[in-house]
Amino acid sequence: MTDSKIEKQALTEARNPRTMYIDRVSTREAVKLFINEDMAVFKAVEACNESIAQTVELVLAAFRKGGRLIYTGAGTSGRLGVLDASECPPTFGVSPEMVMALIAGGQKAVTNAVEGAEDNVDAGRQDLESIKFSKNDILIGITASGTTPYVTGALDYARSLGAATALLTCNPYGELPQTDVLINPAVGPEVITGSTRLKSGTACKMVLNMISSISMIRMGKVFENLMVDLTATNIKLRKRAIRIVMEGGRVPNYIAEAKLQDADGDVKLAILLARSDLAVEQARIKLDQAGRVLYKALGEIDHE
Repeated sequence: MTDSKIEKQALTEARNPRTMYIDRVSTREAVKLFINEDMAVFKAVEACNESIAQTVELVLAAFRKGGRLIYTGAGTSGRLGVLDASECPPTFGVSPEMVMALIAGGQKAVTNAVEGAEDNVDAGRQDLESIKFSKNDILIGITASGTTPYVTGALDYARSLGAATALLTCNPYGELPQTDVLINPAVGPEVITGSTRLKSGTACKMVLNMISSISMIRMGKVFENLMVDLTATNIKLRKRAIRIVMEGGRVPNYIAEAKLQDADGDVKLAILLARSDLAVEQARIKLDQAGRVLYKALGEIDHE
């Protein structure tokens, strides 16, 4: 194997010529270097728009047959999956089982490095077995290098079951595992050599934001651009729920509060009540008949 081949396979470990002397520039110059490098991340992600859209369609197909979205990763990649999955229940009102994240080394690895966990190829499969992963689910592997054994082991197992799979990586070279979709934003070498929590992490976070959010939008969890299925579990979210009913229902604060109370906190139902003359049970039936997609319940035009 040639040296150039080795370099190509380890792009995430390559040195960045633009930041070779970042250790001796001023603080302001260092900030500018970071910003300049991060600007490239947006273009790299934009170039992946088709593969991101394909992945969303696979997620939707899984959801519609009762399956789940499962992320798997190690280190920073695993933590990004945990972060995205953990925000879905409060934001979209879904169960914690609908979007789940597995991280090499288990829960402890969310806050602490677990030495050697990412190198255990069998653990990737075992963790999927522990949550009864099935062919109805979709697995998205997150690994900046594209070759983390924990992730590749999980992907191989998912494929053996006939489940949909996608790989999110930032390495355009090397022998990547076979998946249905490859999302590969080419962010280039990191500001600090090998520190994939930087540009690679930023790119992965952007992609995960889109995958989970657009999937939930397509499932009717958003009306216009309002999170109408949020779970108001604290004061901040209860205030947000009132504002959402005000905006979506086109009513003042006091009416929004009253409709929310009538709807037992169901934001979608409260908006439908505010926008119609229906009684609570009539509105509930209408919403259910529309698959709890609010714009359909309101009889609005499908813009697709």
